[in-house]
Amino acid sequence: MGRPVRIRHNGGRQSSHPAGHGNRHLRLLFLHLWMVQDRSIPAVAEPDRCPRYRSRRAKHCQGRVPASGCIAGQTVCLMSRPDTKYVAVGDADVAYQVLGEGPSDLLFFNGLGSHVEMAWENPDIADFLRRLASLRRLIFLDRRGTGASDGVPRNAIPTWEEWTEDIESVLNAVGSEQTSILATVDGGPITILYAAAHPERVDSLVLCNTTARYLIADDYPIGFTPEALDFVVEFLRTHWGTPEFLSLAGAAGAEDPVRLDALARLFRASVTPRTAAAQYDYLLRNLDVRPVLPLIRAPTLVLSADNPSFLPIAMGRYVSEHIEGSKFVALPGQDMLIFSQRDVIFDEVAEFLTGTRPATDIDRVLVSVLFTDIVGSTERAASLGDQRWRSLLDRHDQIVREQLRIFRGREVNTTGDGFVASFDGPARAIRCGQAIIDATRALGIELRVGLHTGECEVRGKDLGGLAVHIAARVGSLASSSEVLVSGTVKDLVVGSGIEFQNRGEHELKGVPGTWSLFALVG
Repeated sequence: MGRPVRIRHNGGRQSSHPAGHGNRHLRLLFLHLWMVQDRSIPAVAEPDRCPRYRSRRAKHCQGRVPASGCIAGQTVCLMSRPDTKYVAVGDADVAYQVLGEGPSDLLFFNGLGSHVEMAWENPDIADFLRRLASLRRLIFLDRRGTGASDGVPRNAIPTWEEWTEDIESVLNAVGSEQTSILATVDGGPITILYAAAHPERVDSLVLCNTTARYLIADDYPIGFTPEALDFVVEFLRTHWGTPEFLSLAGAAGAEDPVRLDALARLFRASVTPRTAAAQYDYLLRNLDVRPVLPLIRAPTLVLSADNPSFLPIAMGRYVSEHIEGSKFVALPGQDMLIFSQRDVIFDEVAEFLTGTRPATDIDRVLVSVLFTDIVGSTERAASLGDQRWRSLLDRHDQIVREQLRIFRGREVNTTGDGFVASFDGPARAIRCGQAIIDATRALGIELRVGLHTGECEVRGKDLGGLAVHIAARVGSLASSSEVLVSGTVKDLVVGSGIEFQNRGEHELKGVPGTWSLFALVG
């Protein structure tokens, strides 16, 4: 073989390779030989060199850009949920979304439990996705076998290499020539394999709460025993998408039952318990990408919490120690769910990708939180068709924003067919809610509005805390064309001339105690 020469890779790193051989071809040959030795894994094929993904970004910018879209550098952060698109991978369709616009891309690969449609029903997840999209154009996908993508038979689960085709196909579909990738849990090893096989398409990696191998081995004493894996698989089969499952995952915020209920619904929507158990049974027992780690040349950030029941921090440290030049950050607590630690994780990701850590000011203030919702939106969307429904939503959004401007409300978020807004006075919030109902009636739609006043955590432009969830629950109980408020709001506007009708005592799902609710009169 020829004399070793130094070849420079992404990030200025160097490695030795024999002269006369392409760095990329050696990497693929290594992968081929390694995986042929493991008869359960097909060899990696030479990737398609057809430039079909080039020069196509302009026609793949998706989603609506509202008036309040936020600008971060050259990236537009869309405040409404994007359309879901599909790309064929073999006989299956893989669902994906694109959020924002910018000169560079970030692929978010969340693995099992992902659902690109249901994610937007959860304010915490929607907030995290929008914040990621403020950094770069965000590409968000469900791999085959989870979420909005086609399912896979439990007796024919794709191999890790086959799952990398989902990444490749989505990147081609959106015209992405090179991207950063944020991958979590079981999405991590698939991403590691993809980055090793396609170094020209991955400019950086963020691996969050993931591992290169689960099972113990003579040269891997930090792995789980077969008996421990038996317990995990059976636990998933019997508890997937339950509070007990979230407890095993170390979900933060256990004192907030509303948040836990929303996360549990997301996992149940993504995949059935038996399918979750079958996929993890395959991954936990067979996955081993340790030989690939030294081939990663993209700048890499590894984030790991310490969850002894599912993913000890030692596994994350192992990944970082075997990727040259990677950075390791220990996350607080034992929460495996990226959305529960979204503030800490976003700060680390933002600093890694941009070189600057976002400035965040946390405060607690007393505000009136308003939720709006279009009554019967699903049926109306089905009857109108996508184009007419989108046009109606655009007009609806304009009207709501105009009323918020008039009554000095602040738009916090959108929920697809509704808004979340805050006011520093409950009386103006009530009057704004009624004005929104009246103004949107001309569109042939009926809205319902819920209101609650309470102390909220303010982080940047976002609101959090139990008061937000109470307002959402109140709104869900409102009738068509009704402004429904909590007893707290009613008591605060005594003497304002605003009248209410008692709607009785109600239990709000996930919120302790019973709550007196009142409907606006007139």
